[in-house]
Amino acid sequence: MTTRTMPTWTACAAMALALAACDSKQDGATVGQKVDQAVATAKGAASEVKDSARRGLDDAAQVSKETSAQVSQKVSDAAITAAINAGIAKDPDLSALRINVDTHEGKVALYGSAPNEAARQRAQTIAQNEKGVTAVDNKLAIESR
Repeated sequence: MTTRTMPTWTACAAMALALAACDSKQDGATVGQKVDQAVATAKGAASEVKDSARRGLDDAAQVSKETSAQVSQKVSDAAITAAINAGIAKDPDLSALRINVDTHEGKVALYGSAPNEAARQRAQTIAQNEKGVTAVDNKLAIESR
């Protein structure tokens, strides 16, 4: 059952209960009193449906905000990774083919190898200087020759 049909079913159930209340024997209640009771019951059910729908909309809005934030973070991480890869490719001692850059929530991890310690440090500096980077885990190994 979808959230769109739930309020409809709830309203139908409330109306059925209200009609059943009209049919039941109430100690000397007049037809007008029975109708008033049925109307009051229906109004209460309608109010519950309205509140339920409002909560459903609030929940949907929150999920939408969270999903939007997640998508935005993934796009940002991809942009950071691409920029770092471009910076590494410009360095004559570093090879973008030998260095893997992974970014998650602004945290960058460098994997692979560098020809020497100076090149390893330059790769870390390139990563650290990129906008949006919050941390760099440099796991580059020094190539043995």
